[in-house]
Amino acid sequence: MQANAIVDELKRLGDEKYKTTLLKHGVKEPCFGVKIEDMKRIFKRIKTDYQLALELYDTGISDAMYFAGLVADDAAMTTADLKRWVKQANSPLISEYTVPWVAAGSPAGWNLAKEWIDSKDERIAAAGWSTFSSIVGIKDDGQLDLGELKKLLQRVKKSIHTQPNRVCYCMNGFVIAIGTYVVSLSNLALAVAEEIGQVVVDANGTACNVPSAPDRIKKVQASGSVGKKRKSAKC
Repeated sequence: MQANAIVDELKRLGDEKYKTTLLKHGVKEPCFGVKIEDMKRIFKRIKTDYQLALELYDTGISDAMYFAGLVADDAAMTTADLKRWVKQANSPLISEYTVPWVAAGSPAGWNLAKEWIDSKDERIAAAGWSTFSSIVGIKDDGQLDLGELKKLLQRVKKSIHTQPNRVCYCMNGFVIAIGTYVVSLSNLALAVAEEIGQVVVDANGTACNVPSAPDRIKKVQASGSVGKKRKSAKC
């Protein structure tokens, strides 16, 4: 399947109303406004395709870049591939979701997340925190460096309120992810979340709210679902 054929199909599926919503949430042009459920129908037909994912991402079209994340062969993605993707990510939709989802399934994901969170580029740092969140959601606890995750929780506690907007948002998501998916660190994550308190970010005039980390973690703990992993970070 050639990338240009997929782009043409995505263009036909574009919805102007949905596109307007996406643009309000920071998505950049070019954008067709394709709904996720429509992309998933195409994905069911195409399945995983490493080369196609690379070609679609390089188009710079937001919808194609997101779709590239769905079809990407995560395990085949190289460090160079992922570094290029994170640099090209031009909106939170791509930098905080698509790239981290794919990175989490790559052997290079953990080390790249460690590198990215130290970036002075807000997009890249946010991608790093989101990558860690995705990794803990799909990897068994025995595969995780729990000591490193503890250090990261303390780093969030000390610095979250001084971080750039999107980094702050993704740090909050990281605390939620640890509290939700890592059994031995769930209570520590809750304590950190309660000490952090309310997290405020600029929602760019939209109705989006920052999830309450204490409330989210307590809800998962009450349901007995802490540590229930996902098959894939992608959705």
